[in-house]
Amino acid sequence: MPTERFKVVLLGEGRVGKTSILKRYTNGEYDDRQVSTLQATYLDKLVTLNSSTSALLSIWDTAGQERFHALGHIYYRDAKGALLVYDITDAESFNKVKNWVKELRKIVGNDIAIVIAGNKMDMERNRNVNEEEAKQYAESVSATHFNCSAKANKGLDEVFMNLSQRMVDFKRKGGQGKQGLPRPSLVIVDAEPEPAGKRGCC
Repeated sequence: MPTERFKVVLLGEGRVGKTSILKRYTNGEYDDRQVSTLQATYLDKLVTLNSSTSALLSIWDTAGQERFHALGHIYYRDAKGALLVYDITDAESFNKVKNWVKELRKIVGNDIAIVIAGNKMDMERNRNVNEEEAKQYAESVSATHFNCSAKANKGLDEVFMNLSQRMVDFKRKGGQGKQGLPRPSLVIVDAEPEPAGKRGCC
């Protein structure tokens, strides 16, 4: 079975649950008192798309908005996909997704597959982001939209399968330029550190 390799960036404001998504998806682990990421770590994940294709993701978890923007061009370089995460209970986190999209387009251009994920669907009763609006926005920037929950372990497979399949399709159609990639990485960026005394993210 041939294995496709891709570099992907996972973006979103602090406390939307990016690290919890990573740990739940790669290791099946979840901690409702997960603290903000303070240093770079990585995990590998092999995604099987079908009987003939798989995708290898080397997943990097990197913290700090100020430090990230200083090194943004390094993280974005050769990225073939992006997962942008927001918290469905936090409208501002969804608005910030639009800024991430603009920055991606500015640095990478249009040759990148984008998936937008509304995390914490287990807290639907507290939703502050209109789902239809989110879907329409995703469509307007040629992205797909999903709801998911790291806590409830719902929707994560669909999110990463969709993103991986879109990257494979882009590559096979020759829509993403040069295919000679460095070591693939999926970069996770926490926008701000966890305030003292505040706990829980997902």
